[in-house]
Formats: sequence, C-alpha cells, structure tokens
Amino acid sequence: MNFSSDVEAVEALVKKYNQLKSEIAKVIVGQDEVVKNLLISIFCKGHCLLVGVPGLAKTLMVNTLSKALGLHYSRIQFTPDLMPSDIIGTEILDENRKFRFIKGPVFANIILADEINRTPPKTQSALLEAMQEKSVTVAGFSYILEEPFFVLATQNPIEQEGTYPLPEAQLDRFMFNIWLDYPSFNEEIKIVKSTTSNQSISPQIVMNSEEILFFQGLILKIPVPDNVYHYAVELVSKTRPKTHAAAPISNQYLIWGAGPRASQYLILGAKCHASLNGKYSPDIEDVKAVATAVLRHRLVKNYKAEADGIKVEDIINQLI
Repeated sequence: MNFSSDVEAVEALVKKYNQLKSEIAKVIVGQDEVVKNLLISIFCKGHCLLVGVPGLAKTLMVNTLSKALGLHYSRIQFTPDLMPSDIIGTEILDENRKFRFIKGPVFANIILADEINRTPPKTQSALLEAMQEKSVTVAGFSYILEEPFFVLATQNPIEQEGTYPLPEAQLDRFMFNIWLDYPSFNEEIKIVKSTTSNQSISPQIVMNSEEILFFQGLILKIPVPDNVYHYAVELVSKTRPKTHAAAPISNQYLIWGAGPRASQYLILGAKCHASLNGKYSPDIEDVKAVATAVLRHRLVKNYKAEADGIKVEDIINQLI
C-alpha cells in the first residue's frame, strides 16, 4: 500500500474501520464495543479472550469478522478428550513409506478456540505456544504460522464443572478479556426477526491480509507522548499489592497485580484506539478506553474482595 504520509495512512485506516463496522453490523446486532475491541486487538497483533453465556453470537461474530477481513477462518471446539495433535497437526506415513506432516486447524489466520477451558492444560498449552511463538514444532521441525494470526478464545462463565481454568501466566498472553452482555430489548427483537426468517446476509470483503499487515505496522509507528507512557506504567504499578506504588484498594483487595505486558498492551491499545478515532497520537483518555479489557484478567482478587462483593471492574474503575 502506498501513501504519501502516515497521516494519510491513518485516514485510510479510519475509513476502512468504518466500512468494517457497517459490514459486521449487517449480521451482528449491537455489540459495538466488542467489535471495536476485536478489531483493535487484530491491528495490535494481539489475541482476545471472549467471555459470555451461550447464545450471544460469539461464533457468528468471529465468522463474520473473518469474512469481512478476507481471512482464512478455523474453529476448534475444545473438549476434554482433545489432543495437542488435533490442534497443531500430526505426521502420517504416506504410501511411499515417508512421514508427511498434515497441518491442523491452527494453520489459519483467525482461530476460534471455542470453550478453551473445557480441555486439559496439555492441549491448552499447545495453542498458547502457537499464539506466543507464531510457529509450531512437530518431530523436530518448525512450521511458521501465516500472518496475520489471531486467536479468539471463548469461555463460558456459568458452567464450571469439568473445566480447566487457564492459569494466570497463560491468561497474560491474551491482550484483551472482553465480556459479552445480553442484548437490549430492542436489539433482541431485531435478532429474533433476522434469525427466524429466510433472509441470509453475508458481509462484503473490506480488507485483505496485506492491508492488515500494513496497518499493524502503522500502529507501531504512531508516536506516544511521555506523559501517556508515564500514565500507563503508573496505572499498572498501582495494581501490584505490597509494593511502594500500590494503591490502597490493591493492598486491600488484590493478591496479584498486572505485569509489564499489561503496560505494553495499554500503550498499543491506546495507539490503535486513537488511530481509529482519527487521532495521530494517543492521549490518557485512549489508555483509559482500553484499560478495563487489558487489566480485567490480570488482577487476582483475594477472599476479602469476594466477601465484600467487589468486582475486578470496580477496582479498575477506582484506579482509573
């Protein structure tokens, strides 16, 4: 893609973003904030953890997103008997008595890891390693995953029997933790009308992988003022209990705070949030806009917080 300046490129990104939103809105009713955060995560080379009760169109949302972005999409349904080879692929002995690698569903641009907490840690770690390294290793050979590569993992918050919750260290690999809420009354009427008739709507392709990679590079080039870096790192430092920078509410209600990766994602998210809103540099408001999604899964509450009915979001809001 050729632009005479980065300013022109940012303007092109805003235009593409608005087109993406309108195409996705043809299929997905509401959920504007969720769609925005998914797109921010993609443009920042991050991954998302999507938490919501069944039936809130999580799968449809990811499928629609992949179509609008013109990307290869793969869905993996996580179950207790799923093996790592079911995700990354396996070697088979072909008719010539030679081993040949058959690629698994992880070899796609957008991966929907459905109910990731339903499978044992060994299988979870196979996907998480691919997320981190952008490659998989089988029988001593390394296979590079094609970029852009984006994993969206879903969790069901209401059924905890027979699940394997992701450890904090593995949760930290996700840029955002996004909560899906129930639609409003009018939105639900729209959903029921569109899904109980014979009409079929498919989004148009708005972008391709080359454009996505270009815009990912553009986000990295966006300048950030020192006061925004200072605010992001200070906000993350406040979450760490029993440290000199800890906020009183963190000492009172948290066992564990966020690490340096949270600071990195706050800045990256703020850069992208600013760009999508037509700004050429982020400010503190952009950091605040992504703070809840970045910090939500990185703070570990103590028993006092549970007893007092304090949510992680309450702590984040007070810190902001």
